Amino acid sequence: MTFAKHPKTPPLVAYEDDAYGWAMEQAALLRARRFDLVDVENMAEEIESVGRSEYAKLESALRVILLHLLKWDFQPERRSTSWAISVKVHRVHARRTLQRNPGLKSHVAEAFAEGYELARIEAAGETGLPESTFPQACPYDLDAVMNRELGETGPAGTGA
Repeated sequence: MTFAKHPKTPPLVAYEDDAYGWAMEQAALLRARRFDLVDVENMAEEIESVGRSEYAKLESALRVILLHLLKWDFQPERRSTSWAISVKVHRVHARRTLQRNPGLKSHVAEAFAEGYELARIEAAGETGLPESTFPQACPYDLDAVMNRELGETGPAGTGA
């Protein structure tokens, strides 16, 4: 993309009309160091959106792990290999998300709590058990969620 040399030239693509075209234009403007033409407000919003997306990946991975741990502990007669595999896969997703985004480490507790809130609802729906069956407060700590062997039973891998 080429841009006019006049500093007041407006962007060629409006954010509201074509997000892809706008993003490509903004990237070209930044690379050309045409900061005077960058759509600062929308650019800031998009950058924040990237961060929110990474947080959502972490929360989602924790939610799936918690969901399967709840089902594992509260419906042991229906335990399946797919639950165990899902836990392992989502542990990898959570670890990778944290490795790639060290700034998220200070938000793990929040993502954990939000993930549990949803996992509890989903566990009730998937097991057919009343939501009240599952503790209001998460019965697992982060270490157990990320490391517990699924041969163990009981909250937090205590064997209880």
